[in-house]
Amino acid sequence: MSANSSNVRSEKDEEAIWQKADFGTKSIQSHRWEWLSKRMLTWGVESRGIRPVPIDERTDRPYSKIFFVWFSMNFNILSFSAGTLGPVIFGLGVRDTCLTILFFNLLCCAPPAYFTTWGPKLGMRQMIISRYSFGYYGVILPCILNLIGMIGFSILNCILGGQALASVASGNLSWTVGIVVVAVISLLVSFCGFNVLNWYERVAWIPVLITYVIALGVGGKHLSSPAPATPATASAILSFASTLAGFAITFSSLSSDFTSYFRPNVSSWKLFWASYLGFLLPIVTIQCLGAAVAVAATSVPAWNEGYAGGNVGGLLEAMLQPVGNFGKFLTVLLSLSVAANIAATFYSITINIQVFIPALVVVPRYVFSLVATAIVVPISIVGAHRFYATLINFLSLIGYWASAYVAIVLIEHLYFRKNDPARYDQNSWDVPKRLPSGIAAIAAGVASFGLVIPSMHQVWFTGPIAHATGDIGFEVAFAVTAVLYLPFRWAEIKWRGFS
Repeated sequence: MSANSSNVRSEKDEEAIWQKADFGTKSIQSHRWEWLSKRMLTWGVESRGIRPVPIDERTDRPYSKIFFVWFSMNFNILSFSAGTLGPVIFGLGVRDTCLTILFFNLLCCAPPAYFTTWGPKLGMRQMIISRYSFGYYGVILPCILNLIGMIGFSILNCILGGQALASVASGNLSWTVGIVVVAVISLLVSFCGFNVLNWYERVAWIPVLITYVIALGVGGKHLSSPAPATPATASAILSFASTLAGFAITFSSLSSDFTSYFRPNVSSWKLFWASYLGFLLPIVTIQCLGAAVAVAATSVPAWNEGYAGGNVGGLLEAMLQPVGNFGKFLTVLLSLSVAANIAATFYSITINIQVFIPALVVVPRYVFSLVATAIVVPISIVGAHRFYATLINFLSLIGYWASAYVAIVLIEHLYFRKNDPARYDQNSWDVPKRLPSGIAAIAAGVASFGLVIPSMHQVWFTGPIAHATGDIGFEVAFAVTAVLYLPFRWAEIKWRGFS
């Protein structure tokens, strides 16, 4: 009996010893993690995710920073490739393509520029502001669509950067390796956070500008006499415009992510124009250049060969061939230009993941940069050889939901909240019962697709309205959602009260 008691005591004592050792190990691991986190903060790595920025921490300036964020994000090969879609996919001439690019971007760059002005006033990220329209749980739907859009753009940029990097290696470097290189550079910048990202975006456009100027200098003679184009149809112009909308207006869902640290007394007009020009100037100029080069490529054998299979990187490398090895160096710079877009997009992805899964708010923001990279790289590698099909389908589809999103958030802010930051209870950002239910926003957005779908013109589907008009899906999404949201939201306020 005593022996058994002795054995029992020994087992219990041993279990207690192991539990104590395990607790000690966990404590050591926790301490090491806290030490590493604090160490990274001293290095300037940002850990804040979706938690609103207190007013005393909104000290960032100068406000020209936001101009360079948007300018560098769009001053790259993806803008160039989007411009090529006009002549290559929709059969438009250079003049019609450039006019469509100009006038529709004048419109589509306004919403994301305006939304940037909300960041300093509220100190909130864009999807947190959206909770005041969609509700705590309802915002998960636009957040998922936003994540799909951002991951999609990152994939397209990785493919383009990988193509361009591989094109200078004369077959010694695969597209796969190029994609990984571009993604890793983007990861490093996005991992560090707001301050490093702003510094990078202020300088990332400079080598790209030099490269494009040299490319125009050596290849501009081929752009002066474009081949005669067939007359443009309204259907082709509107379908191309829908693609352009998918390129520009989707920035609306991440606009204030980059301005929530700015001083709240900043002039909204100055911030708007800095953002608007940051979008408009690179998008219009580089897309028009892409259109002109794509048309000229058919009459320049070296360009046409480089462009085989829709290889935009190969086309740019062919343009720079006259300057020899220096041209290859410039092509490498162009390939890395997409990192400015991917890094900023990864930054917003890290924030959106926490909105999608609120329990992850306790996890430092930078951890999700690794998650974003792990998702983007393998999909980019798989989709690398179907770039044009991927681009046209993705940009057209993504514009529909973004247009509906803009209508909802804009009407909520201007009509129901009277453009007044005080009407946003900033203590309610993570309290579901003190936010709207989201039923009005979700119902208006979903119901609008009853008219959006007949207005769509896709490779796999053309609606009956689009047969006659071309793709007017994004225009219809905005108009119908706006009309529906007004009564739906009014009814929600009558039911639950204003929140």
